[in-house]
Amino acid sequence: MSLFPQILTDEKVNERHIDFRNALFELDQNTIGPEHIQTLMKLYGATKQIDYRNKILKLLYDHKAPELKAFFEAAYKKERFLDMKIYALRGLAQFAEEKEIEKLVSKLKAVLAKREETTPYNYQEYELLRGKNALPFLVQQYHYASLKELMEQADKQYERMPEAFKGHFTTDEKGEIINLRTAGESSKLIAAFFAQQKM
Repeated sequence: MSLFPQILTDEKVNERHIDFRNALFELDQNTIGPEHIQTLMKLYGATKQIDYRNKILKLLYDHKAPELKAFFEAAYKKERFLDMKIYALRGLAQFAEEKEIEKLVSKLKAVLAKREETTPYNYQEYELLRGKNALPFLVQQYHYASLKELMEQADKQYERMPEAFKGHFTTDEKGEIINLRTAGESSKLIAAFFAQQKM
C-alpha cells in the first residue's frame, strides 16, 4: 500500500491548504515511488512556494527515473538560491557527464564569489551549501575537481565572515536543519555585531 497521500494528487485541493502542506512535508524519500515522480514534478512546476520547491528537490534528487534529467536541468536554471541549485545539481549529476557538471559549477563559482560582495553576512546560504546533503555529499560521491574547488570556495568565504555569523545551524544527510544555537542566542550575537559596527 502506498504511503503517498491522496491529497497531493487531488486537483481540487488548493496547494496552500494546511493539509496539503502537511502531507507534502511529511513525505520522505522512502515514501516516493516511481509512480509519484510525475505528480511531484508537476507540483514543482506549478507552485510559487519556494519551500515546496525546496522540499520536492530534496525528495527527488536521489531518484533515477530518466525523465528527471530534464527536470533537474530546468530546476537548476530556474532556482536563484544557491542551495536549491546544488540540490538540482545533485539530481542532475546522476545523469550528466563530468564536463557538463564542470560547466555548471564554473558559473556557480562566479555567482558564489559575487554573493560575498553583495550579501557578505548571508550565513544561512553558506550553511546550507556546506550541509551534509549538499556540497560535501557531491564531493564524496563524485570526486570531481570542480566540485572540490566549489566546496573550498564556499568554505573560504564562510571563514572570512565575522565570527558572529558562524555556527548557528547545520544540516544533516537528509537536509534537515540542526540548530546549534537557540534563536535568542543567534539574534543576540548578530545584534551585538551590528551594534559594534555602529560605534
